[in-house]
Amino acid sequence: MPNRVIHVMGMAVSIDIRADPPDVGALDAAVAEVREWLEWVDGRFSTYKDDSDVSRLARGELDIAAVAPEIGEVLALGDRFRDATGGYFDVRAGGRLDPSGVVKGWAVERASALLLAAGFADHAVNAGGDIRTRGRPGPGRKWRVGIAHPHVQDGLVAVAEVADGAVATSGTAERGAHVVDPHTGRAALDLASVTVVGPDLVPADVYATAALAMGRAAPEWLEGLEGHEALVVSADATTWHTPGFPFAP
Repeated sequence: MPNRVIHVMGMAVSIDIRADPPDVGALDAAVAEVREWLEWVDGRFSTYKDDSDVSRLARGELDIAAVAPEIGEVLALGDRFRDATGGYFDVRAGGRLDPSGVVKGWAVERASALLLAAGFADHAVNAGGDIRTRGRPGPGRKWRVGIAHPHVQDGLVAVAEVADGAVATSGTAERGAHVVDPHTGRAALDLASVTVVGPDLVPADVYATAALAMGRAAPEWLEGLEGHEALVVSADATTWHTPGFPFAP
């Protein structure tokens, strides 16, 4: 089946298309549109590029009215999720503007929508381990998503089965203790990884990050998330999951 990989936003984005027979020309055109979109997002939102809109906005060189409307949309999402997570997810934590935790899921959701609009109803987009799936990989089948084990190199802690949906994982295995509890300013170390499965990649990604920041309080909070399931691996390698987590048989 056709697969394409785009290197953008500091990561590899893989696109798995299931079409029989595949229209290679249409696929290449759709992937080019996705690439253009993700490169545009990177240019506008990157906190690593001094000339991005977000960097200039953070330095006070631009007013919100002068930037692309999509930036206001993403910042509004950040404010919404700050409230929904009790402040454990905050794009303005510590007085520093960083919408990265919203941008990836938001950008990939739109990338998936572009593929759907191009006629590719059955596909999976994997952006650095955060995955948006649509349709089916084959008749009567669901997408199988391997979840990396944070304590076992190249190992899996579980495999999830999803159809139309999203799987997002936040953890310490690849990037170390990069998530901070915004209430204390200290690195979140109680949990090694949190995986959230839901209908949309934006909330799944945000909730996984927020839960990692919550530490030991995360399971109780995750159980209350309507329409979402979660799998948690603690720093001592014990695991916990919501009753409906979609483990592959």
